[in-house]
Amino acid sequence: MIFLSIDIFGFRALWSPYYFAVLVLITVGYFWLVTKKREKFSGSSSLSVKQATYFLIAMFLLYVVKGSPLDLLSHIMFSAHMFQMALLYLVIPPLFIIAVPDWLIRTFINSRGVKTLFQFFTKPLVALLLFNVLFSLYHIPLVFDFIKTGMWFHAGYTVLLFTTAVLMWFPLVNQLPERESLSGVKKVAYIFGSGILMTPACALIIFANDPMYDTFTNAESWASAMELCVPASALSGLTLSGPEMFNGLPLLEDQQLGGVLMKVIQEIVLGYVLGVIFFAWFKKENGGQSDIDPIPSDFQTVE
Repeated sequence: MIFLSIDIFGFRALWSPYYFAVLVLITVGYFWLVTKKREKFSGSSSLSVKQATYFLIAMFLLYVVKGSPLDLLSHIMFSAHMFQMALLYLVIPPLFIIAVPDWLIRTFINSRGVKTLFQFFTKPLVALLLFNVLFSLYHIPLVFDFIKTGMWFHAGYTVLLFTTAVLMWFPLVNQLPERESLSGVKKVAYIFGSGILMTPACALIIFANDPMYDTFTNAESWASAMELCVPASALSGLTLSGPEMFNGLPLLEDQQLGGVLMKVIQEIVLGYVLGVIFFAWFKKENGGQSDIDPIPSDFQTVE
């Protein structure tokens, strides 16, 4: 069988120039706010090189995830979809939290209408359960196929999952002393809990006997899903039978690979965090400090 190249969908579908422009505007706005406007906020500190670097990395990854050919591939290969989700919900949120200066986070979460809600939804148990329940619900085949074929449902659920991912990461990596809801062993338990709660959804995908999702197996459903990322003008002149025209990997193996990728990336990220925790813990005990709070708030190795 001759496989087609995704280049046939055109530059706009491959590289999302409008999305790129929006991210550039957000980046310019971020640096303008944290450099030119910070003097208006009491207790504001200057932007560090580390924060600026983390923000730029997060924005670059955000473009890779939703603006590069990876986004198009995520509608063709389930494994690409899961890799996309792993970056979007496990890697990018903690980078954003670290990148935003304390004074800006404090100003936002203490504002009217936000403070009470934020305080509730960042309670460790609530935050952990909320994201993982929504993640598992999303991967129920009926729900998945419905969301993947509706533009507004897909956009809304993506924003919802990303928001809850930020809330899930906040208790672990936030830099505000007054918001430290976890310390010591509780942070270790939080990490293990996160790993355990995602396992059922990944196991369902990995050990399924047949492909589960119509948007990757049924030509009509797949075509509807492709309309979310490919302009109608690019699709109108094409005769396509399904994702198998672009993907040489059998559907079931592609699905299993997706589940494995999600779980492996999660374990790598959580393993890194766990390593930082124990290293910092060792450093504090070795230095004779009695107040043990092992994870550095900036998510960096303690020098």
